Amino acid sequence: MGTRILVTYYSATGSVHRLAKAVQDGAEAAGAEVRLRRVAELAPPEAIASNPAWAQHKADTDDEVAVAGLDDLEWADGYAFGTPTRYGAPAAQLKQFIDTASSLWQEGKLADKPVTTFVSSAERHGGQEATILSLHNVFYHWGCVILPLGYTDDIVYAAGGNPYGTSWPAGFPSAMPDDDTLECARYQGGRLARFAEVLTAVRSGAPA
Repeated sequence: MGTRILVTYYSATGSVHRLAKAVQDGAEAAGAEVRLRRVAELAPPEAIASNPAWAQHKADTDDEVAVAGLDDLEWADGYAFGTPTRYGAPAAQLKQFIDTASSLWQEGKLADKPVTTFVSSAERHGGQEATILSLHNVFYHWGCVILPLGYTDDIVYAAGGNPYGTSWPAGFPSAMPDDDTLECARYQGGRLARFAEVLTAVRSGAPA
């Protein structure tokens, strides 16, 4: 059985969804078994309907991507979480899912697993790093091993140079991530899979 990676995300208009798919591709290319999961939508129908791109993305992905559950968190050896920025913090939809994981946290089932994050915002300085750091506060409590991109590959520079995690400035109206950013997300997924393999071996007592 290969290393098991969970890619969990929230996306309103599609940018974070594209990043999540690229993270999935990178982890699978590195030999991992991957579950791609979206978190449940909390916004009222009238809010979604007010933004055609939001409504279209929801219609396109509701049947394509399963909703994340606690069993997915328990199953995985490593985590990737993606979100749009909301005033420098993660979207409420993703935070609500994370807040349901207290039972797994209390049982120690989230600890010692690598976790990495990726984001999108309207502007490059629209809270991307703050959002990632905000999510990291959760993972300190979980006891995860936080895995940043760092400046570990030239693709990080080509994608904007964010060592915290892949990030995309979508603009107005939202544009989908460019090729360099998607390649950076694939690199991030592969990096997560490799570290998860090592840490899983250590947790099991096998030689790393």
